[in-house]
Amino acid sequence: MQQTVFPVIDPVATGENIARLRKARGLTVRDLQTYFGFEEPQAIYKWQWGKSLPTVDNLYALSVLLDVPMDEILVSARPKLSIIKCEQQANACCSVLYWAGTAGYGRILRQLRSFFRS
Repeated sequence: MQQTVFPVIDPVATGENIARLRKARGLTVRDLQTYFGFEEPQAIYKWQWGKSLPTVDNLYALSVLLDVPMDEILVSARPKLSIIKCEQQANACCSVLYWAGTAGYGRILRQLRSFFRS
């Protein structure tokens, strides 16, 4: 059984990208603060440090300001786990994640009980 990986945004890499693009355009954090009408620059710093991401509206405005498409601002996270593709592999490595994705909880509990009894 093949599973697809849900795309996820890497907030730290995206923040670094925002800072890089901002600097490449010769803009300061204060310039972005003024552009967005923020009273304080903390939101911009949080974006750049990967503590938060811009809202969709702010992302769109940022892409216009930086003259790049929105998808050039966002950075995808790389999956950290390899996906188990067949039940034989799952049984060989005792993957609870595989069982949880393909079976009901009753089967999971039975498998865990039998594993710990052996």
